[in-house]
Amino acid sequence: MTASELDALRQDATRAHGDYGAGALIVCDRLVRIYAAEGIEVQALQGLDLLIESGELTALVGASGSGKSTLMNILAGLDTPTAGAVRVAGHDLATMTARQRLAYRRSVVGFIWQQTARNLLPYLTAYQNVDLPLRFAGARRAVRRQRAGQLLELLGVPDCAGRRPDQMSGGEQQRVSIAVALANSPAVLLADEPTGELDSVTAASVFGALQTANSELGVTVLVVTHDPAVSSMVRRVIAIRDGRTSTETLRHGAGDGSGDGHAVEYAVLDRAGRLQLPLDMTEALGMRDRVRLEPRQDHIGVWPDRGATAPSSDPGSPAEGGGA
Repeated sequence: MTASELDALRQDATRAHGDYGAGALIVCDRLVRIYAAEGIEVQALQGLDLLIESGELTALVGASGSGKSTLMNILAGLDTPTAGAVRVAGHDLATMTARQRLAYRRSVVGFIWQQTARNLLPYLTAYQNVDLPLRFAGARRAVRRQRAGQLLELLGVPDCAGRRPDQMSGGEQQRVSIAVALANSPAVLLADEPTGELDSVTAASVFGALQTANSELGVTVLVVTHDPAVSSMVRRVIAIRDGRTSTETLRHGAGDGSGDGHAVEYAVLDRAGRLQLPLDMTEALGMRDRVRLEPRQDHIGVWPDRGATAPSSDPGSPAEGGGA
């Protein structure tokens, strides 16, 4: 992508942003991230749009290389976008200085890595790990003691207060890591595959801790996961494909995180009017390269291009195409 094309993207995002996502806690508007290595450009994010409301517990899924980790790194203040707009809790991440980015990481977002060893200092106890970010924030000793104790209790690991990471199980380490990420009361908790190294029972306990943080503390949680058991326990699952949001699955009738209720998959129509149809559906219908469209009174019909005109009536049969 040339410099002039990037400038055009930035200008388009500035002009089009307006009130897009007004009131949302996380706003990504036509977000682009390009990496260049040895003269080769890789577009990790290709105009991604995303809105997350305050208080949501949302799962982010996608194949390896889809762009989800790049997105998480940008939201965490660990990386910067190439073009587009991104705001978290009113902070414009695309225009931050290095000093502002550091303050943002310390107070606005909490981040949990997949590798448990990256989340905790090995020579400190659980209590000391939780206490450390509070020290950096300048909290008084009494406040630090109370906050650390409350978080360890809330997340079910009060007995780990005096233990170092090598004296804890993997699940205990991750729950203590959540406490560390929550120490300074962030608005957003980001978790990148927090259950990836754990067995199913332990993973359930860690995800239960994330649910507790969301429900009891009101923190907005965005978690990247490949675990179908985890993604089935949230109301909203967002799929990323080829650097853009492609589909969303919303679970209706179950607001308690129990996994009950009726799940409906939706394709995501981005700000540029682009739509990614699910691969399993397009492959089943032999859709490739191009499809036929026909506007209807209440929907748009989509059919495979077989060299014939689209049906004059909408049969609704998978064998003859479908309606969008």
